[in-house]
Amino acid sequence: MSAENGTPDSTAGSPGTVGTPVGPRPEPIRFFGTTWVDHSGGYTARRVGVAVGSLAAAAASCFVLRIAYQGLRIAEIGSFVTLLMVVMFTICSALAFRHTWSAFTTRPDPARQASLRGLLAIGFVGSLVAYFLRSLTEAPGEKLHRAEYETAREQYEKRTTRRSGNPSKKRRRS
Repeated sequence: MSAENGTPDSTAGSPGTVGTPVGPRPEPIRFFGTTWVDHSGGYTARRVGVAVGSLAAAAASCFVLRIAYQGLRIAEIGSFVTLLMVVMFTICSALAFRHTWSAFTTRPDPARQASLRGLLAIGFVGSLVAYFLRSLTEAPGEKLHRAEYETAREQYEKRTTRRSGNPSKKRRRS
């Protein structure tokens, strides 16, 4: 598309011309964009930033939960309710960790994702810890995106290499 008038740009996508690259494009990852493809554009610094940020957010979240726990103790609502709250946050955090961790390797089902939204909100500490641990080795979700991108590139290469030459100049078999 031409930036001036929104009309199709004849050079974009044409083989052998400077412009938009031909073929499938990598899907951006939150905080990383498409730098995960070739680890350029401050990829390492972004990974460090994501690791530090998610760990700091998890620590701050645990501090807030500690204040909430102390509030329950001060209110003297009973040990059963206090225990119930601690168990609820622990179970929800473990489930959120597992769900977030598995979402880095396989695409989650959108319907299941919507139904787990409340659980993931309660167990946000588990999601933050999963994000931290994954960012120590790669951009969270990079392995999944890389596999999908390479598959798309291979399929594109197969499609484009099959079509060679002008079909109107082919000899007809008799």
